[in-house]
Amino acid sequence: MPAAKRRTPLDPQSIPGALQGMVPDSSFRPVTPSDTYPIKGGPARALYVGGAGDVAAVNENGVAVVFAGVPAGAVLPITTSRVNATATTATNIVAL
Repeated sequence: MPAAKRRTPLDPQSIPGALQGMVPDSSFRPVTPSDTYPIKGGPARALYVGGAGDVAAVNENGVAVVFAGVPAGAVLPITTSRVNATATTATNIVAL
């Protein structure tokens, strides 16, 4: 019987152009909202919101934008380096 082929993880760098954004990211991590400190581990490509509320995410220009009334279980498909504590009422936020 032939040996089973070993599967290797997909290297995101091998994916061309716009398709790179569709490659799953395994570096998910909890977010502690802060008006000063960035998300640990670098910018998030998206945010999972576990507990409903508002999310004040900082965009690439350093401007906080409030996503009001985000339901529990939602994924915000945004790139952000920080989630401000001020104006964020959502809980259990995870950087994706």
